[in-house]
Amino acid sequence: MELTVGELARRSGLTVRTLHHYDAIGLLVPSLRSAAGYRLYDRANIERLHRIQALRQLGLSLADIGKALSGPELPLAELIDRQLAQIDRELARAARLRGRLIQLRAQLTSGQPPDLAEWLDTLELMTMYENYFSAEEIKQLPLLHDADTRAEWSAMVSAVQAALNRGVSPEAPEAQVLAMRWMRTLYRDTGGNPDFLVRLNTMHDNEPGSWDAMGVTTAMRRFVEQAFVEGRLAIYQRYLKPAEFAFMREHYGATFNEWPPLLVALRKAMTHGVQPHDTEARALGKHWMTLFCSYAGTDPGTHERIREAHAKEPDLTESSWADEALIGYVRSILATLQAAPRTH
Repeated sequence: MELTVGELARRSGLTVRTLHHYDAIGLLVPSLRSAAGYRLYDRANIERLHRIQALRQLGLSLADIGKALSGPELPLAELIDRQLAQIDRELARAARLRGRLIQLRAQLTSGQPPDLAEWLDTLELMTMYENYFSAEEIKQLPLLHDADTRAEWSAMVSAVQAALNRGVSPEAPEAQVLAMRWMRTLYRDTGGNPDFLVRLNTMHDNEPGSWDAMGVTTAMRRFVEQAFVEGRLAIYQRYLKPAEFAFMREHYGATFNEWPPLLVALRKAMTHGVQPHDTEARALGKHWMTLFCSYAGTDPGTHERIREAHAKEPDLTESSWADEALIGYVRSILATLQAAPRTH
């Protein structure tokens, strides 16, 4: 069956203008032309249009869709499975929203209206979280379900804002105590899962309202990060020589946000049984050493003093999203790198 552009627009729910645009950018070029020169779309075109619309529903831009379709194509059945999964997620979100509205209406009907401001803030947070976490994962995030947890975060936010208002420096012990408390609470509320941490950071970067609902400003986040770094530097200073510490101070904070994604990749490799000598694991080990040496330098003596600090100072290892099992896995990977023969 061959369709004109008008017929395809009518049957697909798109506009003729959209189909012309797809043709102009090379995304969906009609395979045939009628004797009069009109565009004609065949079965292959319709299948490609299905792929285009499916990928758009999954959030890809037209440029990214073009790149995706320029390589080996995903089997259509698998693409439809992804669409179904996306629709299932949307239905689940709608069902949860319906449940909340029913609960709200019941409270209003009973004459016990909830705190609407708090309820709406929670609803806004949950709606944003649902774009980054599954329904099962959301259940593991107490900030959305536990009133005591929300109160604890509210108190911390107020304390940090008060410190900012008083001009407290990130180098001050008070700031470092607040930052450590913040990180410990964040570690607890993510279950020590670095993947949760990475997705939370992504959400906060992409969705300003996710922090706004909690009263957290960009300045506050920057203050906590700087104070946390200063607190760790104060510990390292007790173990390092002056020149070593000067190098670390200059470079330590630069890789602060690069560690969580690496921890996620390492944990996945460990969970999936990737052996320390495998290529994937060795690549992660090299990345680890690159980040580590970026602030520790390459002197084995410096590395030993840093390891001593980690062994003796719980504040350096506690709430770090890298548990003993993961650290042991990394050590095994690094051992294979050290044992590898060098080429000259």
